[in-house]
Amino acid sequence: MSDSQETSQSLYEKLGGEAAVDAAVDIFYRKVLADYRINRFFDNSDMEKQAAKQKAFLTMAFGGPNNYSGTDMRTAHARLVKMGLNDSHFDAVMEHLGATLTELNVPQELIAQAAAIAESTRKDILGK
Repeated sequence: MSDSQETSQSLYEKLGGEAAVDAAVDIFYRKVLADYRINRFFDNSDMEKQAAKQKAFLTMAFGGPNNYSGTDMRTAHARLVKMGLNDSHFDAVMEHLGATLTELNVPQELIAQAAAIAESTRKDILGK
């Protein structure tokens, strides 16, 4: 692959496309649901639907095909903010995202890019 092809690839493509995002979301939610700090926020969630939404969102956020039709982040998380969702919970989710990508042997540089994209949603998710 030439350098120009490499730089024009989206993060989505560099991570490995649909199969990689699917694997990452499955591992990610396993970690999240096992974490006593944050799993209560998913008590009444249909996790299959949740995982599908997350896959579509990450695909779009990482520069893949945009099939995300969910509500905006602020609206989608308003109920959780009322339940007490705060920075410490967002930090826990970020920790699980990094651990998931590390477990999948994603290079640090790409993990940093993914983390920056996720971090950019903090204010909306927390309703700030």
